[in-house]
Amino acid sequence: MVEKLDIVGDYVVVKALENGVTLIGLTRGGVTKFHHTEKLDKGEVMIAQFTEHTSAIKIRGRAEVMTKHGKIRTDE
Repeated sequence: MVEKLDIVGDYVVVKALENGVTLIGLTRGGVTKFHHTEKLDKGEVMIAQFTEHTSAIKIRGRAEVMTKHGKIRTDE
């Protein structure tokens, strides 16, 4: 059994490298659904957390993503 604390807590930092970068939060469960969308302009930063409701984040546009595992750019 997965404890609530096991799936809550990891953060990601997303920095937009261009205007109009879209972040889309996806739900957990048997059917994955979109549950939240944000738009970032160049230079804006969003800190997102995985929760009991959010299992994935989809990013559209040029951005830099920083996690505890390292950093990646979507344009590379």
